[in-house]
Amino acid sequence: MTTRSDPSAMRWLLGVELAHVRKHARMTIAQAAEASGLTRAKVSYMETGRYQQYPDDVAHVLNTYGAPRQEVDRLVSLCAQTEGKSWWAPWSHVMPDWFKTFVGLEGLAAAEFVFEPMVLPGLLQTEEYAQAITEATGFVRRDHGERFVSFRLARANRLTEEEPLQLHTVIGEAALRLQVGTPEVREAQFRHLLKLARQPNVTIQVLRPEDGPHTATMGKFSVLDFERAQSIAYNEHLDGAVYVQDQDAVRTYKMAVENLRSVASAPTRSLTLIRGMIDGT
Repeated sequence: MTTRSDPSAMRWLLGVELAHVRKHARMTIAQAAEASGLTRAKVSYMETGRYQQYPDDVAHVLNTYGAPRQEVDRLVSLCAQTEGKSWWAPWSHVMPDWFKTFVGLEGLAAAEFVFEPMVLPGLLQTEEYAQAITEATGFVRRDHGERFVSFRLARANRLTEEEPLQLHTVIGEAALRLQVGTPEVREAQFRHLLKLARQPNVTIQVLRPEDGPHTATMGKFSVLDFERAQSIAYNEHLDGAVYVQDQDAVRTYKMAVENLRSVASAPTRSLTLIRGMIDGT
């Protein structure tokens, strides 16, 4: 597991896991409180991750739910990572609250799949490209623009850390053709993509219209995989996001991932397409 810390995200992730085990045991929060001897408020707070969860309490409720020993040990071990300071704290004032949870989870993840049909993923953007698209979209206050770009660059360092994120992304051809900044900015961005793709932890595929139909009709989404926690899917909107925690629903997203991987151009072909874009910038 990466050492990039985000205790609030880890508390949230642990809470999701606790709620999943309780529901699997077919117990309501009230029933869980009565059976465990804890208050309803405490059981609820443990599941929302609003406050610190303690190993003894986590083990106690899991035993109440009849969870296997391996499951108890796995989730208790997550408690050790729910203290400290979030890595994104210096940029907290330029990020919406709903996005803070995602970047925290991303920092804790072992692998991520990203589908972006219209815009290059933030993890892959150069500083100049990020600056240009931040200014063009207008979603960030002008006096926060520079700080937001510096946050994006710090986030992208996740790909080059000692234990880097394993990233697989499928990018729509429209994202490559989007007129962001100057031709020089776009050329530098394409060369950056080619450089990143040489890293063993980064896979880039391009999805062209001629590649045919696919199942990801819901638009852009991400799936995060963790070493000691269940996967989470993430679907971002203009002013918020949906975190998909139910594992049946997550499996549906993973089916879309496999479909996109098979439909999109192969990585080698995709890099050839990106090289061709350099001549057209």
